[in-house]
Amino acid sequence: MLINRAAQMLAARQPVTLRSLVAGTGVSTMAVYTYFDSMDGLWTAMRQEGFTRLAAQLAAVAPSKDPVRDLAALGAAYLSSALASPDLYRVMFDAGSELEDAAAADHTLHCLVRAVERATDVGRFRDDIDPLEPATQSWTIGHGPAIAGRERPSAPSVAGPWRAAGDRPVHQRGRRPRPVPSVGRTRLAP
Repeated sequence: MLINRAAQMLAARQPVTLRSLVAGTGVSTMAVYTYFDSMDGLWTAMRQEGFTRLAAQLAAVAPSKDPVRDLAALGAAYLSSALASPDLYRVMFDAGSELEDAAAADHTLHCLVRAVERATDVGRFRDDIDPLEPATQSWTIGHGPAIAGRERPSAPSVAGPWRAAGDRPVHQRGRRPRPVPSVGRTRLAP
């Protein structure tokens, strides 16, 4: 309850203080100390909750036969999670407080790493790349629209490109693939 209340206060651009947090909730200021040890503990719990919600969204993406499509679907899930809880999303990347379980947060990025590894295994990505590199690039690409969506919630959906990406390789669409110049080390294999 207090995590959601703090997130709502952030959304309303209200200062989150101990007294303002509990005002109107029916709980005393001691609840913050009982459950979180301090306001810093509350921020830590908020960061962790953001990653917990992201992990649930990513886990809902069922692997398909096409790992590139899966990577795109994971990007869409990342964006959906950020837009569903924009203020928790903002706190997730605030390194001013520790995480309760940093390994659980790292697991969210490694969902993308595994999709890249699968894409490499089936020849969709070159085999000389570090899977963390395109996974991190995908994560970073999603960060911009997530921030933009948080700032302009009425903006049109930016998840569409992720949902459509990776449908079928160009050579399976009846067209001959055009040579693509290598961008960094993550060019798709023809």
